[in-house]
Amino acid sequence: MRLDRELFLYVVFGGLTTIVNLIAYFALEYAGVNYIISNILAWFISVLFAYITNRIWVFESRSPNIAKEMVLFFGGRLFSGVLDTALLYVFIDILTLGNAFSKITVEIIIAILNYVFSKLIVFK
Repeated sequence: MRLDRELFLYVVFGGLTTIVNLIAYFALEYAGVNYIISNILAWFISVLFAYITNRIWVFESRSPNIAKEMVLFFGGRLFSGVLDTALLYVFIDILTLGNAFSKITVEIIIAILNYVFSKLIVFK
C-alpha cells in the first residue's frame, strides 16, 4: 500500500515538476533565450522544486543529513539533466521532430529515470 501511495504522489509531483519545467522553458524561449540555455535554467528551477516536494511529500524523508541527500538528488538530476539536454538536441536538431513534441517526449523519459534513481539511491 505504501508503494502505491508513493508512486501516486511521485506522479502528481512529477507532473507538477514537469509543468514547472515546461513553463520556465517556454517562457525563457519566448523571451528569446536559446533553447539549450532555456533548458538548463528550466532544469535548475524544476530540480529545486522536485527536491522539496520529493523530500517532504513523496518519500517523506526524515534524514538529518539534508546536505548529503541534496548532493545525491542534484547529482542524479545533473546526470538526467545532461541526458535531457542531449536528447533534446538529438530530437530537435538531428531528427527535426519539433520543439514541443521533443520537449514533452524527453520529459517523460527523464521522469521515469528520476523516479528509479530517487527510489533506489537518494531516498532509500
